[in-house]
Amino acid sequence: MKRSVDEIKALARRMRKHILDISFACNGSAHLGGGMSIVEIMAVLYGAVLRLNPAEPEWEDRDRFILSKGHGVLGYYPALLEAGFFGKEIFDSFKKNDSDLIAHPVMNLKLGIESSNGSLGHGLSLGVGLAWAARRKKRRHRIFVLLGDGECNEGSVWEAAMSASHYELGNLVAIVDYNKLQSDGASDRILNSDGLPDKWRAFRWNTIEVDGHNVEQLLSALSVSGDSGMPTAVIAHTVKGKGVSFMENNNEWHHNRLTKSFYDQALSEVMS
Repeated sequence: MKRSVDEIKALARRMRKHILDISFACNGSAHLGGGMSIVEIMAVLYGAVLRLNPAEPEWEDRDRFILSKGHGVLGYYPALLEAGFFGKEIFDSFKKNDSDLIAHPVMNLKLGIESSNGSLGHGLSLGVGLAWAARRKKRRHRIFVLLGDGECNEGSVWEAAMSASHYELGNLVAIVDYNKLQSDGASDRILNSDGLPDKWRAFRWNTIEVDGHNVEQLLSALSVSGDSGMPTAVIAHTVKGKGVSFMENNNEWHHNRLTKSFYDQALSEVMS
């Protein structure tokens, strides 16, 4: 079922609550900042854009989603929960013994998880392979890959980007979570990423810049038809830790632990 704009905004609020709930319950540190920054992106994808059937998770004509910035799982698992790929019992097992839901995604098609991820820089290459295979098989599904802006420091990202345009993979969409921070600090200090949209354009991608927390803009950008013969890059300007005042643009919350007082404050903010 495709949700309306208001329904997607409500979905994003629930997803932020889910993130806080499982982060607090896991009784340890978690990647909160980068999970919070992708919430609207994930809500739009799983609420309105992706062609999926949770009752048939291995349906051959489903769209594929690859979380290349694997530390963003806190924004991924709530989307899968809300889409119906698993229930609360599995969701609440996050980071517990024998859980299928750990700190980075592990491929499990029955749970809707299309790929495993550990080190950064590999997801787009996988997406290129899937997109090329779909076109060779004359399938109409699309492949969506979500990367971090810090991840775009990796050379393998640009090898994949060059391949995608060379093979005219119009069925491939890369989304960059452009929150300007990465594990070690500000992205422009680690390796200056000024002109990131122009870099994607230079690799011959159809490049669209959006406010990554604006549902209407995301819906427009992510609903591209794929018929142009060019891959699409959506550069989503986001705020790390979005929705919680003490987390926003605060890189201490890239990976941190929620105490009860922090949890209570964050919960009151995301639900207000």
